[in-house]
Amino acid sequence: MSTKYIFVTGGVMSGVGKGVAAASIAKIIQSSGFDVTAIKIDPYVNVDAGTMSPTEHGEVFVLDDGMECDQDMGNYERFLNTSLSSANYMTTGSVYLSVINKERRMEYGGKQVEVVPRIPMEIIERINNAAKKEKAQIVITEIGGTVGEYENLLFLEAIRLLKLKQPKDVCVILVSYVPALGAGGTELKTKPTQHAVRNLNSVGIQPDIILGRASVPLDQKRKEKIQFMCGLEAGDVISAPNVESIYEVAINFEKDNISSRIFKKLALKPKKRDLKEWKAFTDKIKHPKGEVKIGIVGKYFGSGDFILTDSYISVLESVKHAAYFWNQKPVIEWLDSDVYEKNPAKLKELSSFDGIVIPGGFGNRGVEGKIKAIQYCRENKIPFFGLCLGLQLSVIEFARNVVGLKDATSREFEKNCKNAVIDVMPEQKVLLEERHYGGTMRLGAYDCQVQEGAISHKAYKDWVDGAVGPYTISERHRHRYEVNNDYRDELVKNGLVVAGINVKKDLVEIIELQGHPFFVGVQFHPEFKSRPLKPHPLFKEFVRVAVKNKK
Repeated sequence: MSTKYIFVTGGVMSGVGKGVAAASIAKIIQSSGFDVTAIKIDPYVNVDAGTMSPTEHGEVFVLDDGMECDQDMGNYERFLNTSLSSANYMTTGSVYLSVINKERRMEYGGKQVEVVPRIPMEIIERINNAAKKEKAQIVITEIGGTVGEYENLLFLEAIRLLKLKQPKDVCVILVSYVPALGAGGTELKTKPTQHAVRNLNSVGIQPDIILGRASVPLDQKRKEKIQFMCGLEAGDVISAPNVESIYEVAINFEKDNISSRIFKKLALKPKKRDLKEWKAFTDKIKHPKGEVKIGIVGKYFGSGDFILTDSYISVLESVKHAAYFWNQKPVIEWLDSDVYEKNPAKLKELSSFDGIVIPGGFGNRGVEGKIKAIQYCRENKIPFFGLCLGLQLSVIEFARNVVGLKDATSREFEKNCKNAVIDVMPEQKVLLEERHYGGTMRLGAYDCQVQEGAISHKAYKDWVDGAVGPYTISERHRHRYEVNNDYRDELVKNGLVVAGINVKKDLVEIIELQGHPFFVGVQFHPEFKSRPLKPHPLFKEFVRVAVKNKK
């Protein structure tokens, strides 16, 4: 069969859930027996997401090949239970950069290089390359932003050109916000969606299916009105109400027979229809046997009481995956590390949690509060899981309060410090001194040899088919600073367990503590590899111990 294309665009406003919708549709298509892949297009000029703060655009997700990308890529991997590559992600910046580089290499044969059609053609070429690389029969592409905005016009033009050439191979889905007004917020208004469709029509595109995002399910009258006013066939308006868990979205879509509508548009016959495992998973979410209370100590929380959960979305979902596995309802609270710096007495609240997570981050704001929280967890035997920066701060806390190096710190926080127990590698120092920040981070998948007998070794056992002895796993990284090997012997002599190392460069990857129910720090980001139906082993073991700690 020829490659089929599904494009997901957004109308009325941003933040309506295009990413979750695209991931859910991908899951439905996959469950119907087709090989599917997903692509995210971000309309900003940044070449990738690596230079943006989490408070600017949410979490920076990292792929195996080191691509720093949008958090929606995490949704795609989680829903499809797969690992994607840089071929599945593009931005306005990366597309323009590619075209400019081709022009510089004379790949256009001396012709005048115009924005149209060169940019749209580059976009189509990249989509086809991703399909080829992933051996996908169907490609789902989410276009960031909202129809009517200037910045995504060229991506919409790519859709128009592709649909003009292959009309039976392209399905356009519009995710549009349907506001609820009136007493009780039950009067659904379709006019904003009508305007969104007209904006899409103005660039030569007619949506095939509309997902009506609303606080409540769309009633039949509203569906019929959208169908009539927007030129759709009966059944082409799908209800997309708020749900308790994002993993229910696919189930909801199928209640309105979205797969039948898509397959009709693309002239396809499904090979099977099997969402049984996914339904069983969502049923498990709805019927927990208990609850586990997890605190996440971070600093990307916005201002006041406004919590930017998108800054830690993969950590949040990983905790959920593990909790659901153990039939527990995850009760997650966000704890601001700045508070512990200003008022250490507040640390006592950590005792009310079954487990504490300290996620990754950059910069020195809030780190002293995190170090105090780590010390409290270590001394009070509270299950603790440190991710990336969480490991580094755990080593600093141990060096200060157990080894006795009171001025121990990281070169990231104090350039001319005496005891940099966390430092850059020698080859990185030269680049950083010359202010060359590119190429100074460990990005993407690196191997880690897990030491026999460690908590981590037991946790990973099923993941590597029950292997015995030290074995090697692969995890994703995004950091610049490492545990300084000059201090390693002293740390180990005082009780720090080096449970995992990168053998190639002799770098510490996992640390643990003896005599503690669960005190694990990892240099990598395990949250990037957790899946709903296959929780990451370290998160799974952390939550298991947290539940046991509760009992």
